[in-house]
Amino acid sequence: MDIKIAFFDIDGTLIDPAVKKISQKTALALTELRRRGIKTCVVTGRPTASMPDFGELVFDAFAGFNGALCYTPKQIIYSNPIPRREVEKLLENAAALGRPVSVAVKDRLSANGIDKDLADYYAVPGLTLTVDPDFAQACQEPVYQIMVGYRPEERDALTQGVTGVKLALSWERAIDIIPETAGKSAGIRSILSFYGLTPSQAIAFGDSYNDLEMFGCVGHSVAMGNAVQELKAIAGDICPPVWQDGIYQYCLAKGLIG
Repeated sequence: MDIKIAFFDIDGTLIDPAVKKISQKTALALTELRRRGIKTCVVTGRPTASMPDFGELVFDAFAGFNGALCYTPKQIIYSNPIPRREVEKLLENAAALGRPVSVAVKDRLSANGIDKDLADYYAVPGLTLTVDPDFAQACQEPVYQIMVGYRPEERDALTQGVTGVKLALSWERAIDIIPETAGKSAGIRSILSFYGLTPSQAIAFGDSYNDLEMFGCVGHSVAMGNAVQELKAIAGDICPPVWQDGIYQYCLAKGLIG
């Protein structure tokens, strides 16, 4: 495979949710990929404020907020916040449902209340949900993502009168609301364009629903063994699960590392 760039989801892909850290073999695979000249990039639903500590690992680029903000360690590549009017309407709709929300701005998360679904969603990456007294101020900043507890039957009420956004599902009891023109595919396309690379030179690893569109814009797609069935169904390959160092095993088997 003529791979020049590799894209990785975080939770369930790079990091085993049960231990909440990257394994030594996965870290070794990422280091070896870069040593061989393959760029490594994170593509995640996580806001920048909740990116994990990867220690000494270096990534060439990040696509956070489900692709709404893409950046290298030195510069922003792509910025696509939710329009201010849509933020206000979404907050109004969530309040009518009795749902607190968390808004994600560039460097922090801010919530206006707590319910079990939202608190449990925060806990997935190891965060604690608290109420921010400066929530109103945060909403005046560019908002890249809104997180809210969610059930499918709440969709119409949550999005009533709202345009220009879409829902990104990565967990069963909460939803990420992002700009309609964002998404992991938009993030990947922005990063490929920045580096002058083509989809055929790219490989992506993922495990969840919000990785579905990611697989459609790379030449090589790999679902983790722990991935949802819908993702496995469209993947070019399936590797062992994250707790069996699937990325390391796959890269070794395919000669991407040695």
